[in-house]
Amino acid sequence: MNLKPNIGILNALIRITIGLTILSWSTSKLVKHPLRDSYLFVALCGAMKVAEGIVRYCPVTALFDRYQKMMEEHEGSTDSMDGMEGLTNLDGEQMIPYNPT
Repeated sequence: MNLKPNIGILNALIRITIGLTILSWSTSKLVKHPLRDSYLFVALCGAMKVAEGIVRYCPVTALFDRYQKMMEEHEGSTDSMDGMEGLTNLDGEQMIPYNPT
């Protein structure tokens, strides 16, 4: 898998800053209440944001870009049923679509 950076420098710095803030807040809460799993989950989310900023790769952004590319390719295809009115066969006669009902 090729991980090319898909976020900019400023976006990476913002992710690192917010991720470290979330991570420090959640670890301070974990010191007071060590049995709460929600603070551990928040700490993992903050650590993930820090890692995204350091690596400059966001999987959600990559997924969105791939979806946009698929939608652009789908827009160019002509496999829809909109053009069924003008169907003709090789003899030039009008062709009626097959309806099994």
